[in-house]
Amino acid sequence: MADYIAETVFVTGATGFIAKHIIAELLRRGYTVRGTVRDPSRAAAVEAALEKAGADTGRLSFAVGDLLSDEGWDEAMQGATHVMHTASPFPMEQPANPDDVIMPAREGTLRVLRSAHRNAVRRVVLTSSTVAVMYPCEYEADHVFSEDDFTDESLPGLTPYIRSKTSAEKAAWNFVQTTPGAPELTVINPGFVQGPALDGDLSTSLELYRLMARGAYPAAPRIRFPVCDVRDVAAAHAESLVRPQAAGERFIVARDETGLFALGRALAAECPDLKSKIPKFQLPDMAVRAMAVFDKRLRTILPELGRQKTYTSRKVTNYLGLSLRPGEEAVRDAIRSLRALDLI
Repeated sequence: MADYIAETVFVTGATGFIAKHIIAELLRRGYTVRGTVRDPSRAAAVEAALEKAGADTGRLSFAVGDLLSDEGWDEAMQGATHVMHTASPFPMEQPANPDDVIMPAREGTLRVLRSAHRNAVRRVVLTSSTVAVMYPCEYEADHVFSEDDFTDESLPGLTPYIRSKTSAEKAAWNFVQTTPGAPELTVINPGFVQGPALDGDLSTSLELYRLMARGAYPAAPRIRFPVCDVRDVAAAHAESLVRPQAAGERFIVARDETGLFALGRALAAECPDLKSKIPKFQLPDMAVRAMAVFDKRLRTILPELGRQKTYTSRKVTNYLGLSLRPGEEAVRDAIRSLRALDLI
């Protein structure tokens, strides 16, 4: 068992897929953890999932926190030395009002940072995304995306989710750069997050398999995106607490690429009984754009059509000392966990 560490890490959005893995990683390393939930009745389910995954929850507690309300944040964060801000909406379908996603992400991030500042927190680690990196105004065809790149959220056609992650991250950097005595900031930019589910409260990225298992996608758009393992994302957050060189830095956490058609084939390989349900072919981009008029779920991936993105994640190895799992392993373990949980 890890030695006890007399530090408390405050983790927002404790019910989330990534957050649960972060909490488990922190508990294994000996930290005391306080997680936020909007509904206190959900705390027991989080604790049960973590215990089932082998985490000792004796140093875990919960507090209520709503990203759209100031109430309770200062009291909940009191005594925390570090903050992991993971909470942010990621809808399966794009909302009719983009601010339903953008406002909680941006204003919630600032609300957490202001409270961290008032509580003299040393460092905040923010969970962002590669979507806050890979949509600049212009780039060359051979461009290799890195942490130096930022999405231009004013570009037409970007989904509210992409705009929300970008706006929130930029607001965070602006806050720490303009606020005297602000906490140090480190940002983690994961790709499409895979890896094992700990319970049935699934992320949008894993919910895709349940949709495929029901035959919701007889064909798949021709898109590809960076992929990562949630266990590596959790380790990157934990390493960012203790590495001095991580302060003021962003880290792309991703290895390899995948796409919806490839995910379907992986699902069929692990669950042959679902082979008849997976996408049978890839759709031309024009057909996807036409179908998205009627299927709101497809609007989420429209910005990916026709885009080829090469990226580097060397920085997460050089600064944080992490060796990332292959994308195929992350996808395989995600599917196996869903089957073990009887969710597909």
